[in-house]
Amino acid sequence: MTLGMRGVVYDAENHAVFLVRHTYVKGWHFPGGGVEPGESTEAALSRELVEEGNIEILERPVLRSFHFNRMASNRDHVAVYLITGFRQTHPHVPDREIAEARFFPLDALPDGTSDGTRRRIAEIFDNAPVSDEW
Repeated sequence: MTLGMRGVVYDAENHAVFLVRHTYVKGWHFPGGGVEPGESTEAALSRELVEEGNIEILERPVLRSFHFNRMASNRDHVAVYLITGFRQTHPHVPDREIAEARFFPLDALPDGTSDGTRRRIAEIFDNAPVSDEW
């Protein structure tokens, strides 16, 4: 089994979420990635947010949902955390993994926002039913 996590970093003042565009996959996604051996999902989340967005978690994230991701493999699962207590130390500079990373208002998501990302936004912010699958 593989385990990943995604962070829904929410700026309540601007009603915006942080999204990243990778260099190796199309579309805009929540930051996140795989959980390494010996690492908790929250430790992996903290690591990925710093790596992908220079975002430090200041309050414990809230586990919002857990999904089977059959598009990745028949053994992949993704935990989704909501982060409202955070600070961004400085804007992300494009690198070999992340081409772009920034906040977008929920009512103005960029073209190419992935379907899974849009579904998680609807589940968290619009009270849509939570899907078992990514």
